[in-house]
Amino acid sequence: MKIALVDSGIGLLAAAAAVRRMRPDADLVLSCDPEGMPWGPRTAQDVSDRALRCALAAAERRPDALIVACNTASVHALTAVRAALEPALPVVGTVPAIKPAAAGGGAVAIWATPATTGSAYQRALIAEFGGGAEVTEVPCPGLAAAVQAGDTAAVAAAIAAAAALTPVGVRAVVLGCTHYELVTDRIAAAVPGAALFCSADAVATQALRRIAAVTDSPDTPAFRAPSDAVSTGHGGLEVLLNGRAAALPAVATDYAEGAALAVTPATA
Repeated sequence: MKIALVDSGIGLLAAAAAVRRMRPDADLVLSCDPEGMPWGPRTAQDVSDRALRCALAAAERRPDALIVACNTASVHALTAVRAALEPALPVVGTVPAIKPAAAGGGAVAIWATPATTGSAYQRALIAEFGGGAEVTEVPCPGLAAAVQAGDTAAVAAAIAAAAALTPVGVRAVVLGCTHYELVTDRIAAAVPGAALFCSADAVATQALRRIAAVTDSPDTPAFRAPSDAVSTGHGGLEVLLNGRAAALPAVATDYAEGAALAVTPATA
């Protein structure tokens, strides 16, 4: 089994790590766009074009599913990527976990990039899945870039600024950018008592389900929850930076998810 993931940078590490936990034997292809990152400030068409190029490069490695592991790209590029690759290759997007966070009601905050905060896309998700929760949108300028750079001081400053905008006593915080999932411990410390809702596990689960649904082969095991995962070996790792084979970026190992992947055997 092989699963590809697309993002502008290292935000895809959380979903990649989730796949690795659930299926240790799966090969992973990480396709990024360091020449064009960050995608947030770019036009919708530019994001779509860049994400599609990353997806097509990954598709050449013949994966069984492709994850668009970026909220911005899922908003602007998912339709184009699916049009280019499905039905032959299942494509899974990333959506903020607003529905499960809002299920308990009360005060909920959504931390997202400034471009996503207040967007029609996010407002539509809140209207559809917010239920009776009191939802506050919190912009986090600079946080994704600081995570990407591995700048701990800038990460701390951006988290502190976002926490100051978050209502006191908030019950849940939805992380609406995949980069934020790499610093959940620091976010949790800044918003004590709030449960954090991430997308990585749900996205990984959906990718495995899509593979099981389309393969329909006795050689492909049905989806298993992480606690039931059965490994037939240790899956390999291939990294594509703007379509070219490369090593895992050094900054990735600053985070637990990247450090775990760094010990993965490289694939040809």
